[in-house]
Amino acid sequence: MAKLGIMPSYFVSHTFYWGGWHRDSVLRPERGARISPVRSTIDRGMRYTLHNDSPIVPSDCRMLLWSATNRKTRSGKVLGEEQHITAHEALRGITIDAAYQHFENEIKGSIEEEKYADFVILKEDPETIATDALLSPTVVETIKRGETIYRA
Repeated sequence: MAKLGIMPSYFVSHTFYWGGWHRDSVLRPERGARISPVRSTIDRGMRYTLHNDSPIVPSDCRMLLWSATNRKTRSGKVLGEEQHITAHEALRGITIDAAYQHFENEIKGSIEEEKYADFVILKEDPETIATDALLSPTVVETIKRGETIYRA
């Protein structure tokens, strides 16, 4: 994939919703641990994105962030511990790299002048809080196209 310039997109919430089933029944432990191998992708120097398969699962970036950093199944067991990534790496996969993959990095993906200003302001810093807390950060403000649409 790297040689061909292919940029993978991972459905990391899959580890939570169906990871235990894959580990125990379908793929078995060794192969199941490789579902959404984001750490391996980063280690190869490749860009990637994280996505939801809505409406199969709710469209919620917090779940992507939590799943990518924790890799817990519904039973609370970690699936593929060696594939954990940091909150910063997960945020890249749902912001700047996602915009790049969609050929929209000139107008989206980072907070810069002349780009759409679509983002949330959180009370907690996702890069410094416990990864378990990433599922429910406190939203202080939501900004869409430069306008506040929600304020706590």
